[in-house]
Amino acid sequence: MNENKKDIRALSLNELEAYFSSIGEKPFRARQVYDWLWNKNARSLSEMTNLSKPLREKLEKYFVINPAEIHTVQKSKDGTIKNAIKLHDGNIVESVMIPTPKRTTACVSSQVGCSLDCTFCATARLIRMRNLSPAEIVDQIVLIDEQSRKYHQKPLSNIVFMGMGEPLLNYTAVTEAIRKITEDKGLGLSPRRITVSTSGIPKMIMKLADDTLKVKLALSLHSAIEKKRNQLMPFSKKFPLTDIVEALRYWYSRTKSRITFEYIVWKGINDQEEDIKALAEFCKKVPSKVNLIQYNSIDKGTYVQADIDVIEKYVSLLEKNNIVVKIRKSRGEDIDAACGQLANKH
Repeated sequence: MNENKKDIRALSLNELEAYFSSIGEKPFRARQVYDWLWNKNARSLSEMTNLSKPLREKLEKYFVINPAEIHTVQKSKDGTIKNAIKLHDGNIVESVMIPTPKRTTACVSSQVGCSLDCTFCATARLIRMRNLSPAEIVDQIVLIDEQSRKYHQKPLSNIVFMGMGEPLLNYTAVTEAIRKITEDKGLGLSPRRITVSTSGIPKMIMKLADDTLKVKLALSLHSAIEKKRNQLMPFSKKFPLTDIVEALRYWYSRTKSRITFEYIVWKGINDQEEDIKALAEFCKKVPSKVNLIQYNSIDKGTYVQADIDVIEKYVSLLEKNNIVVKIRKSRGEDIDAACGQLANKH
C-alpha cells in the first residue's frame, strides 16, 4: 500500500464524477470506474480495461485499491468455512460462510475487535482496534460469494452482521456497505436478505429505522430481566430495557418488520421459570420472534449450555403465548466459527 494514495473506493459516484470533470474527462468515465469498483469488484486499477492506458496511469498516480484478502481458511466438518481476512494495514478480522441446502449465508464483521464487553463472547475480550470501512465490509461479502460459487455452485443469498464488532457503533460504514451491496450498480442483493444484529443501542436502532434500508433487525437479548442482562452484558447498564423497547416499537412503526430476539440459555443463569416468563412478557411488547441459540463454549466452564428440557420449557411457554420460536443449532463450532467464538487468534 502507498500511504500517499487514497483508496478510490472511498469516493462516492458524485465525487468520482467531480474528479473526472476536474481533469477534463467525461462524467461517464466515473460511472465506468464505479461499475468496476462495486459491480465487477476490481482489485486493481489496471483491471479497468475499458479505460485508456494513459487514463489508468493518471489514476494510479493518485489512487489505489486496497482489497481485503483471505489470510487463512478453516473448514468445518459441517461445511462451514471461517476466513481470517487480512486488511491493508495488517489487521485481521474473521468472517464465516454458512451453507445450507437452500442458501448460503455470510456472517461478516464490522469492527476490528469489539467495542462492547459481553462476558460470554470471545470477540468482546479483544480491544476495538478500529472500525472497518464500507469497502472492507463489502470485500468480506465478495470473498464469501466467491467461495459459495466455488464450493456450492450457487451465489451468496443472505448476509448477517453478526461477526466481530457492534454494527451500530460503526453505523456510517455499515449502512454505506449495505447500500453498495443492494444497489443495482453493486451486488444487487435484496435488503430483505440482510440482517443487522445489535446488542442494543436505542438511538441507533431508531436511526436505522429512519434510514429505511429495509433490512431485518436482530437484538441480542439473553435475559429480559434487567439485572441479569446487565451482568451478562455490562455495557447494557447505559441502555435499560425500557429504552430498548421504545426503540424497537419505533423500529416496527417505521418498518413493519418484526424483530428477532437472539437468546442463549445457560445453566444456572437464565434457566428458571422467572426467566422464561420474563421473556414471554417482553416479546408481547413488540412484534417479534425468538431464536434460541446453542451456546458455544469459549472457556473452561464459566458458561454452560442449559439442559434440553429447559430449552423445551422455553419453547412451550413462548408457543402458548403465540410467539414464534426456533431452536438454532450452531455451525462451525469445531473451528471456533460459531456465534460468540470469533476470537481472532491470528
